[in-house]
Amino acid sequence: MKRQDLRTVSLILCILSYLLVGAAVFDALESEAESGRKRLLDQKRSELRRKYRFSAEDYRELERLVLQAEPHRAGRQWKFAGSFYFAITVITTIGYGHAAPGTDAGKVFCMFYAILGIPLTLVMFQSLGERMNTIVRMLLKKIKKCLGMRKTSVSMENMVLVGFLSCMGTLCWTFFHAYYYCFITLTTIGFGDFVALQKHEALQKKPPYVAFSFMYILVGLTVIGAFLNLVVLRFLTMNSEDEKRDAEERDQSCSSPSVTVVSGHATNFNVLHHNPPVLLEAL
Repeated sequence: MKRQDLRTVSLILCILSYLLVGAAVFDALESEAESGRKRLLDQKRSELRRKYRFSAEDYRELERLVLQAEPHRAGRQWKFAGSFYFAITVITTIGYGHAAPGTDAGKVFCMFYAILGIPLTLVMFQSLGERMNTIVRMLLKKIKKCLGMRKTSVSMENMVLVGFLSCMGTLCWTFFHAYYYCFITLTTIGFGDFVALQKHEALQKKPPYVAFSFMYILVGLTVIGAFLNLVVLRFLTMNSEDEKRDAEERDQSCSSPSVTVVSGHATNFNVLHHNPPVLLEAL
């Protein structure tokens, strides 16, 4: 089996194993807590219905109203600031789910907007990541020269280490839940359980916070993209090296002379093809 095929099979098995382990761990960590929250919710629902004499239909209507009112705590979601925020979550594939188009025209536009915007954004972040890696490589080389190191070349390991530290620095800017929000945002997972700018009409009343949030998402995604470019580039380099090695081995096997035995004599087919009379006379 070729090295590339072996690596692909290994990656598939690794991902499947990773998914199985993740499912088992999440099941162990979250299942019991989920059951406890559901029991508590059922208890509170029963208490409210007894206290205020809600029917089941009245309670469902109240739930629906609460869920619909929740996004409006941030202010008007579809004024320019909120729309810009939503557009960022679309083209970066974060997709918090805190807002979604309510009109058919908005849904149609969102699909076409995403079809063009997502690949354009991916290309932009890749390009920015490459430029950032080039600048970091130059800085590391100058730092090594300033430190008087004899070997000033920057290895892939150096770049990956710097990229990893940059990612950690981009994420570590406040406490646990904020760190969790930053991680889920900058990896574009976007669960939507924590979303910035969603309280006290922040979209309209806190322009500096709005601007900071937008810039943080865009710059943070660039840093994460630069690091992922290094990791993916290393993998692609390994594949290219294996393909080149396999091609060289095929060329060598094709160019090596084929030898067979005719009437007890070792005969070179390449020479036989070009000089048949001489060899036939010799035989």
